[in-house]
Amino acid sequence: MENLLKKCRQVVEQIYNQFDASHDFAHIERVLKNAEEILHKEQTANQDVVRLAVLLHDIDDAKYKTDGQLTAADILRSIGALDDLSQQVLACIESVSFSGGNAKELTSIEGAIVRDADRLDAIGAIGIARTFAFGGARGRRLYDTSEMVRGHMSEVEYRGKETASVTHFYEKLLLLKELMVTVEGKRMAEQRHDYMVGFLKQLEKEIGLE
Repeated sequence: MENLLKKCRQVVEQIYNQFDASHDFAHIERVLKNAEEILHKEQTANQDVVRLAVLLHDIDDAKYKTDGQLTAADILRSIGALDDLSQQVLACIESVSFSGGNAKELTSIEGAIVRDADRLDAIGAIGIARTFAFGGARGRRLYDTSEMVRGHMSEVEYRGKETASVTHFYEKLLLLKELMVTVEGKRMAEQRHDYMVGFLKQLEKEIGLE
């Protein structure tokens, strides 16, 4: 299995490092670290499924998909993963996306670990940095005090409007703490969430909203 993970890592690193800094291979490495911390507590989970799913979880992200790019399924086949393992990994990946709060139902502890590990990297100090890195790459405004924060929305609505970066905190990032599934994920999210709240309060002061 170590050889399988090594092969997968080599393939995906080249792909992710073509993405902007919010979703590059450094993001994958941080999510792996988060997943390892959760796995330490969730010892009944299949570690190999979790690790492969983390390595592959953003490969098919519609924000970065290009014609001819390898899919997660392609990569699993190319490295020699057996069908049963591949299906478990792909099922984990399907449940990761936030999609405006329309994430697919979790079907395994492995999926829960991968989702929590990824969402942890979307909050806290690194979440703040990634939000503005993504916004900068897409030419988005830092903030827009006139912009209305949307509530529950379809995936199409969520992805269809390019909101200011600060609006993204209210439409997604501040919601993630309550959406954590694993006990360890919930614990890890607490401090990161509080850090974001403090950042937004300071930002309001500096732009004259408080």
